[in-house]
Amino acid sequence: MSLIAEYGTVLLVLACCFGFFMAWGVGANDVANAMGTSVGSKALTIKQAIIIAMVFEFCGAYLAGGEVTDTVKSGIVDASIIPPDLLVLGMMSALLAAGTWLLVASMKGWPVSTTHSIIGAVIGFAAVGVSMDAVKWAGIIPIAASWVISPLLSGAVAFVLFLTVQKLIINTDDPFVSAKRFVPFYMFLTGFVVSILTVTKGLKHVGLHLSTMEGLLVAIGVGLAVMFAGMALISRIKIDAEADKKFHFASVEKIFAVLMVFTACAMAFAHGSNDVANAVGPLAAIVGALETGGQAAAKSAVPGWVLLLGAVGIVIGLATYGYKVIATIGKEITELTPSRGFTAELATATTVIGASALGLPVSTTHTLVGAVLGVGLARGIAALNLGVVGQIFLSWVITLPVGALLSVVFFTILRTVFA
Repeated sequence: MSLIAEYGTVLLVLACCFGFFMAWGVGANDVANAMGTSVGSKALTIKQAIIIAMVFEFCGAYLAGGEVTDTVKSGIVDASIIPPDLLVLGMMSALLAAGTWLLVASMKGWPVSTTHSIIGAVIGFAAVGVSMDAVKWAGIIPIAASWVISPLLSGAVAFVLFLTVQKLIINTDDPFVSAKRFVPFYMFLTGFVVSILTVTKGLKHVGLHLSTMEGLLVAIGVGLAVMFAGMALISRIKIDAEADKKFHFASVEKIFAVLMVFTACAMAFAHGSNDVANAVGPLAAIVGALETGGQAAAKSAVPGWVLLLGAVGIVIGLATYGYKVIATIGKEITELTPSRGFTAELATATTVIGASALGLPVSTTHTLVGAVLGVGLARGIAALNLGVVGQIFLSWVITLPVGALLSVVFFTILRTVFA
């Protein structure tokens, strides 16, 4: 009698618990990447950032999380050559390993890559617990490449974006008037970028099938709605002569602070759409194996309730423990103002949403740090805390092997328990 037939219900309950634990870790650690810049630039308080993130992380995870989930679920290991029993135990081990590492990192306030954690864990159980042939090494190449390409790409986008902010607003004769004139266009861009990739790629599993033209029209509509909402808020901002004496651009930054509310929403949505896969991808593979005896594990659709579980876990993780890593990202990498933070956030959101649409599980941590470095280069000032950046780079290096090692340990334990 197979393990699945004998312990199916127990395995499903345990898998859901481990998946929820992993999603909690994503919320507690990685959501800081979405919100840290907003808090660090003082555009939002921690409480406001957590409320915004709870809403938009959930929407991104549930509405647009399906594409990347398929990559994590079946693009890393060859489910067809792994016995269903081992696939279930292995994916459970991967979730528990990655979740454990994220718990440790969150307690320390380290912003580590959840993407590295889960991919390292999945590779660990498959390569050591099953065989080297079980890992789709060719499929890992584009994922690994994206870890290098995504920070370079977001850094380049942030660099160009900040140059346009400097030229159109900061370096003009009247920056305040220029900000009121041009910031609405950045707001339109924010709404358009988030919605164009979401409506064309991510809404199929909730029953919405839009053509390219329909998606384009919806995205333009969302962009215009965001722009007009932003214009209404900006119109209330008046020049604060007293604040401008201390910092010449104080009133201009107030306008960018309004814009940052919108980019924070975009960033949270982008993060939810990409990083929910880290928690629910392995869980979806487990559910597929349990339901079909492993026959359709690589091709089964991601059930809506699995995405829902991941989305809820992310939100609870953020609300209960997210503040620690938010403080690291927001205050210790570099001194952020709303204009700089906006540039980094929009560049990151654009890169992450684009990667989600292509099914590439990129690291939001890598992408954001790349964007912040891009902003620093555009300013021409060495304003980065290189010690903190060095620690973050180090955490990237050790996360993948730690995830793999923990996964092998948990896989061995589970095999012993269910032998």
